[in-house]
Amino acid sequence: MSAGPAPTETLPEEQPIDAPVVDPTGGEAGAVGVDREEVLVLDFGGQYSQLIARRLRECGVFAELLPHDTDIERIRLRKPRALVLSGGPASVYEKGAPSLRTELLELEIPVLGICYGMQVMVQALGGRVEGAERGEFGRTELELREEGGRLMQGLPDTQQCWMSHRDCVYEAPPGFAALASSPGSPVAACEDTERGLYGIQFHPEVVHTPHGQAILERFLREVAGCQEQWSAASVIDEQIDRIRKQVGDGGVICGLSGGVDSATAAALVHEAIGDQLTCVLVDHGLLRKGEAEQVVETFREGLGIKLIHVDARKRFLDRLAGVDEPERKRMIIGEEFIRVFEEEARKLPDVGYLVQGTLYSDVIESGGGTGAATIKSHHNVGGLPDDLDFDLVEPLRMLFKDEVRAVASELGLSDRMVWRQPFPGPGLAIRIVGGEVNEERLEILREADAVLQEEVRAAGLYRDLWQSFCVLPVVRSVGVQGDGRTYAYPIVIRAVTSDDAMTADWARLPYDLLERASNRIINEVPGVNRVALDISSKPPATIEWE
Repeated sequence: MSAGPAPTETLPEEQPIDAPVVDPTGGEAGAVGVDREEVLVLDFGGQYSQLIARRLRECGVFAELLPHDTDIERIRLRKPRALVLSGGPASVYEKGAPSLRTELLELEIPVLGICYGMQVMVQALGGRVEGAERGEFGRTELELREEGGRLMQGLPDTQQCWMSHRDCVYEAPPGFAALASSPGSPVAACEDTERGLYGIQFHPEVVHTPHGQAILERFLREVAGCQEQWSAASVIDEQIDRIRKQVGDGGVICGLSGGVDSATAAALVHEAIGDQLTCVLVDHGLLRKGEAEQVVETFREGLGIKLIHVDARKRFLDRLAGVDEPERKRMIIGEEFIRVFEEEARKLPDVGYLVQGTLYSDVIESGGGTGAATIKSHHNVGGLPDDLDFDLVEPLRMLFKDEVRAVASELGLSDRMVWRQPFPGPGLAIRIVGGEVNEERLEILREADAVLQEEVRAAGLYRDLWQSFCVLPVVRSVGVQGDGRTYAYPIVIRAVTSDDAMTADWARLPYDLLERASNRIINEVPGVNRVALDISSKPPATIEWE
């Protein structure tokens, strides 16, 4: 996005919010330590930067986000096949706006500028960028010139695109051909084929630009010469090699939560080192109904992985007694969780490594740095102690959620495990809002959630939702059941759609599904007399309540 206030219309499932951008690889050649074709996306602070990388990967080419001011020598050592310059919120002519180092355009590799990325390139090369009388936000009609040039040749002369800018390009730089225009953008696309420089004002990475993926594909294949090499199978091969080199013959421990991230990380590490891996399922009493049993069945019986099942329910509930502050709950659960880990690890020979199901979205949102190998206070579960002494194995660190699911399927995990919705590390504890966690409230929430999951699955909507769950606010309200007055808890239904949890929109569940779920929860779960629906999006809300 370029200068001007954000539009009120947003992309419900694809618009990542601005987040710190990091280089989890520490700048080494190749994001996971292997040689491969790759494209680097230099981030100028745009809302859609993460989505650009996702779309490039969908073309079978590895793409990684780096800060726009990443050292040029570091970029050169990565030997990328191309660079993509992202959008950003600034105006190219305002004081302090991110500038483009022209040395990036002299690396003799193709460069594609998107929105602000186009504007900053045009300005640096002598073109004219100015603020427009009216910005363009949302769906916009695009008219091709020059038959679309090399970048857009063969696409419809008139097409829809998604714009999000207030500045625009009035004149392309010397040597560039203008390829398209829109009502508010005299030069909405341009190219200098001799130098391999391309710019588009609109956002090809969003679905509201119907031909956007074709444009990215053309840039990757015909301009940059990239082959389709990035796939779930290639990730598995790369990570197996990396894991073996990292851990040698050392012992490795992995905590299973029941979610697809930890399950996939464990299955991938097991594929690499076999019985050197021991998984630990810490049953803290905060899991969903039947979840512990499902995990045991999947890993012990289905995959043949060594698994220790620790019943720590009383231990966790004792520590959570009287605690109602959300962050304190998280800290207690995280600390107790790792203490159980330490106790189990001491019973095993030569355990020096801990597997984490950290994803790329976790890394970006947390602002993590270079992927240091030893856990300190930061942790994707949250609240871990400073003195933890394991080295990290993070085989999913460079993957988005959809890529993790693809890897899980390739590894042979069951569909039920592959498509399991995300579940927070602190479990049901953070879905009991405004009061302490105790067995009575956990049982109410667990049963209500089980009813909701049954109805969502029966309606065939489970895979369509990023998450669907129940929340128990610790308040009571008056109701009438069986001609008698009740004073019981409400249950709030929360269901969202999302690509990666960076943003989310509330799901428009069918009324008949909501009616069935509400009736069943009130009739079947003692202690509940009211069901409500959360219709908030992220932002401004978050997906979880705490």
